Amino acid sequence: MKLETERLILRDFVEDDWQAMLAYTSDPLYLRYNDPIEGTKERAQEFIGWFLAQQKEEPRIKFQLAITLKSNGLLIGNCGVRMDEVNSVEANIGYELDPKHWNHGYATEAAHAIVDFGFARFGVHRITADCIAENTGSVHVLEKLGMKLEGRLREHKYFKDRWWDSLIYAVLASEWEVHKQSHLVQWKEIND
Repeated sequence: MKLETERLILRDFVEDDWQAMLAYTSDPLYLRYNDPIEGTKERAQEFIGWFLAQQKEEPRIKFQLAITLKSNGLLIGNCGVRMDEVNSVEANIGYELDPKHWNHGYATEAAHAIVDFGFARFGVHRITADCIAENTGSVHVLEKLGMKLEGRLREHKYFKDRWWDSLIYAVLASEWEVHKQSHLVQWKEIND
C-alpha cells in the first residue's frame, strides 16, 4: 500500500524500518508528549511487527503507514487510519513525526491524505482522533483537518509520573467533503 501526496510517500512498513522509528521515538522532543515505550531495538521491532501483521489481515481494517519524504525516501514518521471492527461506522487516525521535521506541514499533509483515504476506503460516517491537551502542535494539525473538538478527558492518560488530559476531535463525512474541496486535498494510491 502506498499513498502519494505532493511531498510525501505514505507506504506500508517493512522490517528494516525499526531503526528509523527507534531514532525518532528516542528524541527528547518526541518524548515530551509520548510515553517512552519504544526505547529499545526489541520494542521498535515489535511495533513494526504489529504493523506488518496488520498488512496481512483480511479484510484489512488497520492501515499504519510510514511517512517518507518523496525527495529521498527518508522515513520521518508514521500515520494511520483504523477501524475497531469490520463494518464499523467510525474510524480513528493517529500520526507522529520525527521532531527534526516538525513545522514543515508534513504532519498536516500526511493526515489530510490518511483521513481522505479512510473515508474513501471504509465509507465510515466519522473519523476521530485524540491528543494530549498540552500538545498544541497536534491540536493545530487536527484543526487544520477541519476536525471539531468534541471533548476533554481529564487525567485520561498516565505516563512520565503524572496524569495528562486528552482532547477528542472528530470530523463527519459530510463535513470532510466540504473541507477537502476548500483545502485541495490531493493524494493518489500507487500500485506497485
